[in-house]
Amino acid sequence: MGSFSGDRRGALAEINVTPLVDVVLVLLIIFMVTAPMMTRGVDIDLPQGEAGSDATEDRITLTIDAQRRIYLNDAIVHVDLLEERLRPLAAGGEAFVFLRADVTVPYGVVMTVIDRVKAAGLEKIGLVTTPTPGEPQGGRSRRGRAG
Repeated sequence: MGSFSGDRRGALAEINVTPLVDVVLVLLIIFMVTAPMMTRGVDIDLPQGEAGSDATEDRITLTIDAQRRIYLNDAIVHVDLLEERLRPLAAGGEAFVFLRADVTVPYGVVMTVIDRVKAAGLEKIGLVTTPTPGEPQGGRSRRGRAG
């Protein structure tokens, strides 16, 4: 049979990856530039907590920022209109409210918002916190346990 020494099949086995690397780097740069623009919401400093929540369903999110402004799903709402805006959302069934409050917001302001939420007919309220450093996410600390 024939010898492969004079054949040019060896050159076809090498793939030029330079164009592929160029395209991947351009896509990486595009994603790095656009990713910060895709995040939306209100910047607040959440208090730390030991228990986490992994809920991913549609939710009602209430946010109280450091200036005590209240946001209902990223739209500013005055505290006096909060109950009125939440009533139609409560009529849809078993809705769950996630309450995010800046760590500097006084306890009384948070309780006022919780009272308005309950007056609107929403009983399920979760307080959003950031995980405590060093604690496993979603787990509980052993501090404070007896036995």
